[in-house]
Amino acid sequence: MFTEVFYWPVSTGNHVFSVHRERSCLRRFFTGLCLLVITCFLVVWSYMGNERTKHPPPNFLSQHFAGLSYSPNSTSPSALSSDESIISSFYSEFGISLDAYSRLQQAVYWAEPDRSITSVSMSTSPAHTTFIIENLKESYQIGEELFVTVHAKDFDNKSKHYGGDFFQAKLFWSKTKASVFGEVVDLLNGSYSVPFLLPWVGEAQVAVRLIHSSEAVQVLKRHRDTDSDRVYFNGYYEGPGPNKTRLSETVMCNVKWDKNGLESMGTGDCCCEYNDPRTGETWRCQRPKSLPCSALVYHSMGGYRNRLTNKEKMFMTQTNKGINGDKSIIKVFYFHGNETIDVTEKCRPGLHTPVPAGFYLNDVWTSFVCSTQHFTTQKTTECLKNKHIYMMGDSTMRQWFEFFVKAVPTLEQMNLHVQYQSGPLIAVDVKNNIDLHWRAHGIPLRTRKTAVADLHYISNEIDDQAGGPHTVIIFNLGPHFTTYPLNFYTHRVLRIRKAVLALLQRAPDTTIIIKTVNTGYKDIFGSDWYSLQLDRILRWAFQDVGVYILDVWQMTACHYSKENIHPGPVIIKNEIDILLSFTCPK
Repeated sequence: MFTEVFYWPVSTGNHVFSVHRERSCLRRFFTGLCLLVITCFLVVWSYMGNERTKHPPPNFLSQHFAGLSYSPNSTSPSALSSDESIISSFYSEFGISLDAYSRLQQAVYWAEPDRSITSVSMSTSPAHTTFIIENLKESYQIGEELFVTVHAKDFDNKSKHYGGDFFQAKLFWSKTKASVFGEVVDLLNGSYSVPFLLPWVGEAQVAVRLIHSSEAVQVLKRHRDTDSDRVYFNGYYEGPGPNKTRLSETVMCNVKWDKNGLESMGTGDCCCEYNDPRTGETWRCQRPKSLPCSALVYHSMGGYRNRLTNKEKMFMTQTNKGINGDKSIIKVFYFHGNETIDVTEKCRPGLHTPVPAGFYLNDVWTSFVCSTQHFTTQKTTECLKNKHIYMMGDSTMRQWFEFFVKAVPTLEQMNLHVQYQSGPLIAVDVKNNIDLHWRAHGIPLRTRKTAVADLHYISNEIDDQAGGPHTVIIFNLGPHFTTYPLNFYTHRVLRIRKAVLALLQRAPDTTIIIKTVNTGYKDIFGSDWYSLQLDRILRWAFQDVGVYILDVWQMTACHYSKENIHPGPVIIKNEIDILLSFTCPK
């Protein structure tokens, strides 16, 4: 699946240093302000002959609004005339203003090619694209910034003049297993800027990868918008037959949606529909021939349909490729005149996640969000003591459950005789009064055959929690939603947000932690570009709610280990340290 893997190195020197924090923050503020102003002016240009027409980012919500199912208490959008009134009506249910919705539109906006792409040779070539280090100096002080510029070129070695490429960048040094994430800023003219913080003493190099060309991103976007049923599921019906026999049928199932290819399952009386009255979402399966709709017992992954055209396949082959650039060794020194870079702020809900959110040195993550700790087995047990921990999400969240079961000797996992991939799973420590739970986030879920009754929506689970000072709720939502339209995912996330707000109102001392999406997939069914879009929606929805957001995107994007949707033990241990620092802040 992965055409090339980077092993991200690191720096010499064991100093855990210091950065001129205020000066750096001011520099970042003004840089960000300038970029914001530039972005406001560098709007999308649509070329029509020799004329250019400006238009704002598309409204992804109103494009597909008919797809949502509504509970009887919800306002039907079909009765509203304008896009603005539709959005206002829908988002008022979740306490989202039009201004907030506008910010969401900007968050998920992605630049497109400004011309018709008639040949694969017009797309971004990883072999010809390069990066340079701006104003490279002989040495730097710890905490300074390094600026890199990426210049995109096509397969004819011609400079590109529009944006939309998806790059990932990091600063690293392999000898000390050090690395830090760099955020790539699209300048919308074929060039990209990457600022790097220099957070460790020693040496470092820059590495940049082309994850997808701007043309490949359009392939991903088109298939998300028109081909959401390329991942499908099975529904298993069982019931009594004649002469004390048992009947069984397996049919195809998916999300009910009126667009994006999901309408192809059929119309009229084609299907059994299962509406959840609390979330307003509807799951539907093809109607079985000999059993009633009430006989649905099991769910599983069905399969994948790759509908890429030959031309689209060509665009997608240039995926996850390293690009050439300045391999200079950056030398970073410690100076006593600098202020310490150590973060002293106590971990608490609602803290902003900076870029970078932290860095690795000797395989240990130092967070820039708040003052985190490193937990031994004893400290882990002490932190979890007298707590009810509820984890909900996908298999990357299950990795955390598995870590605790192995790391805490007194935690005993019970056998609930369920499908392990989807749960529910439980482990208990009677002596220390710990109960640890994990369950999948509900359908859509790519899993082995599992009982439908065991698949619960996260928002419903949160609604059923009393909460309190001994309750910790942790969830994530991402990889199983990559093929679906953004508004479907937004609807799911906002339902969870509503449940979280209600829980915090009745039990404000409940600890709630959200794990962001991590990197890993690079194909038409689960690309990092899809995941990045979902990640931005998730952060947007919870930025002002007063919860902990645990950023694993940067932690997985910059580490040297082989890319995998399921991170390796080193990354998981660092994630757990942050999780426990949030749970038991010092």
